[in-house]
Amino acid sequence: MSVLEATKRKVVPVSVFELFSIGLGPSSSHTVGPMRAAKSFIHSLQKKRLLPLIREVIVELYGSLAMTGKGHGTDTAILLGLEGESPESVDPASVASRIASITENGQLRLGEDLSIPFDPDQHMLFRRGDRLTYHSNAMRFKAFDARGECVANDVFYSVGGGFIVHQDQIFSEGVANSDVHVPYPFQTCKELQEHCLDAGKTIAQIMMENEKIRRSEAEIKSGILRIWTVMQESAQRGCQNEGILPGGLQVKRRAPSLYRKLVQDEREEQEDPHRVLDWVSLWALAVNEENAAGGRIVTAPTNGAAGVIPAVLHYYQKFTPSPTQEGVITFLLTAAAIGILYKEGASISAAEMGCQGEVGVACSMAAGALTAALGGTFAEIESAAEIGMEHHLGLTCDPIAGLVQIPCIMRNTKGALHAINASRRARDEKGENRVRLDEVILTMRKTGEDMHSKYKETSEGGLALHVPVNLPQC
Repeated sequence: MSVLEATKRKVVPVSVFELFSIGLGPSSSHTVGPMRAAKSFIHSLQKKRLLPLIREVIVELYGSLAMTGKGHGTDTAILLGLEGESPESVDPASVASRIASITENGQLRLGEDLSIPFDPDQHMLFRRGDRLTYHSNAMRFKAFDARGECVANDVFYSVGGGFIVHQDQIFSEGVANSDVHVPYPFQTCKELQEHCLDAGKTIAQIMMENEKIRRSEAEIKSGILRIWTVMQESAQRGCQNEGILPGGLQVKRRAPSLYRKLVQDEREEQEDPHRVLDWVSLWALAVNEENAAGGRIVTAPTNGAAGVIPAVLHYYQKFTPSPTQEGVITFLLTAAAIGILYKEGASISAAEMGCQGEVGVACSMAAGALTAALGGTFAEIESAAEIGMEHHLGLTCDPIAGLVQIPCIMRNTKGALHAINASRRARDEKGENRVRLDEVILTMRKTGEDMHSKYKETSEGGLALHVPVNLPQC
């Protein structure tokens, strides 16, 4: 039984604030998830009152985490997590100095007061070629006392989008929040449609009612607008920050020069029918270049695909008639509902699905969300989301040198532009689509299961294999 199958046996309500979480680049499954797993491991030691006894910690990485972990910053993320940091609150500007201090001093701080010896070569082990049973993104944390006895041995899986699953949850009746019961549970588009018809509500309203079991409507709206603010801030930083992206591929940031060109063209009132496309591409580039640089971004629903939804939401605000704050809220609630369908019916992990599970899902979410924000019907929203995924089926994940740069950054521009086109076609055709969203999600899942592992975030195939670089693959 896979993690996917084990965690689908019971409806587990996923929140909009889990699908859209504020964190660090460059990867939700390789950076955000491992940081959360490491922090959770330390928290469990504290709860069991074992932390004061610990004198050594060994971390073992498997599958995709072992193959492309260094390029994705997995080792850095785990060290920060072991020191108690979380993706939402860690200061991106402090990361380099923190890691340098650990390396130079050979000391790792666990919790508030405990420091232990730490040598990355001895205590952070990349088990290349080894894969644990349930998911490619696996990590094992071992803690030893002064006598050298192992007092804790925990396995976590980073299952995409920053979500983690502990080994003990694999055969349990669900994962986190399984004791929470929402008024409108759904795992399929058909179930979601039935709720909308029976309750006379839109998708966004169904999501709002489900969110209200956790917090007030005012808090939900405020939180959603906070997410949108962080998306805007990451795009703004990406338009301003010049230079070469880290990692050694010598990829130049392209967003700043494109931004200057577009601003100049607007000042000179130059007519260019493709300008809208360039603006959308700019926003996607800016966010994903910030992600590649390890900056603050919103996982949407993953880091590798984090530029798609902000780009389309910027398009809604700048190029559609009468955009509103409520439209932004409708957009993100609807996008979250579609993201839940993919998380429940397939996966948003590139290590399981390839890039169809990241950029493909983000495109589908954005297409349906834009349609909703523009007043589309359920049929039009579903059709837009289906079109968004249908033409991403089979998309591989083959990052060169394990870095979230080529082809990832430019691929976000494609996903954003296709989402807008999908929305326009769905609205033109009034949602009359031969393929249903549930059918394309099932197809995506089966395609991901059939896809060779070398095309699923291992950097063993595709561009990662055939584009020569002077870097050792991590």
